[in-house]
Parts: sequence; C-alpha cells; structure tokens
Amino acid sequence: MSDTRLLLVSGLSAGYGRTSVLRDLAIEVRAGEIVSLIGSNGAGKSTLLKAIVGLITPSAGVVMFDGTDVTGIRPERLVAQGVSLVPEGRLLFGPLSVADNLSLGAYCIGGANRRSLMTARVNRVHELFPVLLERASQSAETLSGGEQQMLAIGRALMSGPRLLLLDEPSLGLAPKVIAEIFSALESLRADGVTILLVEQDAKLALKHSDRGYVMRTGSIELSGTAAELIADETVRTIYLGSWKTATESEGKTR
Repeated sequence: MSDTRLLLVSGLSAGYGRTSVLRDLAIEVRAGEIVSLIGSNGAGKSTLLKAIVGLITPSAGVVMFDGTDVTGIRPERLVAQGVSLVPEGRLLFGPLSVADNLSLGAYCIGGANRRSLMTARVNRVHELFPVLLERASQSAETLSGGEQQMLAIGRALMSGPRLLLLDEPSLGLAPKVIAEIFSALESLRADGVTILLVEQDAKLALKHSDRGYVMRTGSIELSGTAAELIADETVRTIYLGSWKTATESEGKTR
C-alpha cells in the first residue's frame, strides 16, 4: 500500500432529477488499499459509485482519478483509463456464454497485443474463479447466484482495472461463496488492484479492509482505519451488532 491517492472525491453532490442524494461528500482511496463504504440502505452508497464512474452526473464537486479530473466522464472512457464497476445485480448478458461475457469486458483493449492480453486476463480470471472455466460455454443466465457474481467480477477484470468498484458483492450469497469471493479480492489487492467496496455486511467489509467510511443520508458520518471503526461504539452498536473486538474475545477466554 502506498501514500498515492488514486481516487479523490471532494465536495460531491449528486442525485436523480430533483432528488438530492449526496451532499458535499468527500472520500479518498490510496493505491493498494481496500476501502469499504458501509451504511444503511438508502444512505447513498450505490449512488456514490455511480457518480464516480459517470453513470450519473454530479451537480457539484470533483472526482479525481490518478491526478486527473474525471468528473462526469462517460463510463466507457473511465473504463479505458483503469476504473471498473461491478454493479449491484451483476447485469450480465444472460443469453450469452460465460466466455462471451468475459470477452465483452475486454472491449476497450486495442492494439497488436490485444489477443495476448485477453488470454492473460482470462487465465487470471480462471485462476481466481476456476468454476468459470468449467462453465465457459454455459449461458450466464443458467449459472447459480454465486457463479454469476464471480462472472460479473471477472468481466470487470477483463479491462485491466487499477481501481475496482464493487457494489454489494455478497448480497444473497451462501457463506462459502462469499468466502471465495473475498479471498479473490485479497488476491487482487496482492496483484496491485485497488478496491472500493460497498457492502451491507459491515462485519465482512471491515474484516477485509484497510480503511472505511460510514455513510448516512448522503454524507460521510465517520471514517477511519478498519480497526478504528470496529472499535467505535456507534459503529459497533448500529452496524456490527454483537461482533466483539479481538481484545474483548481474548479477555473472555482468559
């Protein structure tokens, strides 16, 4: 992990039509980090991801990626610059095969080395999620929910992102599948991919994060390292339930 700010969002306001969702919001993500956005439903977490990648246009504020102002940039241009979003609901091309869905994720790759790059990236996706190799010729709509989530992540990886945004990757999945997906995220971080994660399960998110932000009604309420947020009484009461810190657990076993 470095001190380089790969993503910087400042003074961001955005919404839908006349409905304001985000208000004067600021976050940053440093290269090599996994950073989580946690908060209740309706807090604006998904809206923030959409504003970052240009799916909605902010009404105020700035989004900087690797030192470049990308506020309101078209999503396909941002993908080409190194930012990919795995949306909530996956949004796969259901009738198409697993292999075709992965190929479509590489639409921005050009040049003479396109074929070799695609092969290398497909191979990496298969290393992370071996089941996708087994299902390569199967249509995406016939996959299980967990396999579809793996495919959605794999498709995003085909563009070679430096920053990967994920919206609720664990939603509705079995614990075993969730563990496999988060193990893959740790591997991606080791590969040098920076991750911004929206996750309803705050315990899960903070367990795998370096830092986190707590959102409430369109703004940032708290921020800190994962350890600081886990120890914060407000966060633990509202978002973490009965989860105990390591210190407390040790105290009970002594």
